Amino acid sequence: MWYNHYIMKLLSRKVSKDSTGGDAKSDKKTEQQKVDERRAEVLARGRKFKYPLQWTKHRVVVNTILIAMVMVGLIVTSGYLALYQFGETSEMFFRITKILHNPVAAIDGEPVAFSDYLMFYRSSMTSIERQSGQVDNQSNIDNLRLQYKRAALDEAEEYSYALKLAKEFNITVTDDEIDKEFNRHRSIGGVERSVEGFMKIVSENFGLSRDEYNRMLYLTLIKAKVETVIDEQANKIASKVEQILATNGNNYATVADELGSYIKYEETDGLVSNQNIDGGRASEAFKLQPGEESGRFVSMNGDGYYFVKLIAKTDTEVNFVSIKVPFAEFNSRITRLREENKVSEYITITTAD
Repeated sequence: MWYNHYIMKLLSRKVSKDSTGGDAKSDKKTEQQKVDERRAEVLARGRKFKYPLQWTKHRVVVNTILIAMVMVGLIVTSGYLALYQFGETSEMFFRITKILHNPVAAIDGEPVAFSDYLMFYRSSMTSIERQSGQVDNQSNIDNLRLQYKRAALDEAEEYSYALKLAKEFNITVTDDEIDKEFNRHRSIGGVERSVEGFMKIVSENFGLSRDEYNRMLYLTLIKAKVETVIDEQANKIASKVEQILATNGNNYATVADELGSYIKYEETDGLVSNQNIDGGRASEAFKLQPGEESGRFVSMNGDGYYFVKLIAKTDTEVNFVSIKVPFAEFNSRITRLREENKVSEYITITTAD
């Protein structure tokens, strides 16, 4: 049969191999080929150790990345809840908001910086927190906190709107202007305080650093510049005051009689401290001699124009009369924006009835 012949051929080949001691072809391999084969064999054996290790490293890297992403997610979620849901106002979260620049609200499309809101709130609450022992009970403290939070958020929204208008009118405040205003603040009352001494007062009473105080000065100056540009009515009235004073021998009472409710006329009715907190009137009056008047200047809190006339002074006190031309246009615009629901707040502040 055909398969008997085939089996015989296979057996003959096997006998030939056995008689020669192996495959004849293997004897013809060069030493280099044998070395290459040996190397390939060794590498093949090594791969079964190498690839499992690579796979393990890959799994470690992937797991590490996944864990890191979960941790970041938890941190972000916790931070969001702390700020936007639970009203956290601590120093740590204040610093975080200064880095992240996240908004607490928006007014007419302009974002309101969370850090500005916390800065206003924390500066207002610092003295209250330190005097908490004088407050009747914890309920009163909590109510005060809510009131200051509401006021701080309103203030932050107003300054953010001022920043929006400043961009529209190309209004800027330079570092030199901030430094000048800072020096004016530390020289209130005619006392030239050192920078360190003044900042010690600011830190103890308001909990503000130099950068934070400069930020407040910047916002105040921006808002004041904006108001002097947009408030045409106040500018007209201030010009009218100047015209009347120029023709009546700086008689402030006469201006009050003529302009009535358009201005606010005040007399100190005696000597007051030259460090009086009154928008800068006492400090301006202290620079004058009896009978002199200051001319128009913007109040230190940026809410109107002041005119001051010195009556008398001592080394530490002043007696003066003043005229104020209030700014009204900016506040009118803020009121309209609130009425038109163009103010969006991302936190909820519920004040006590």
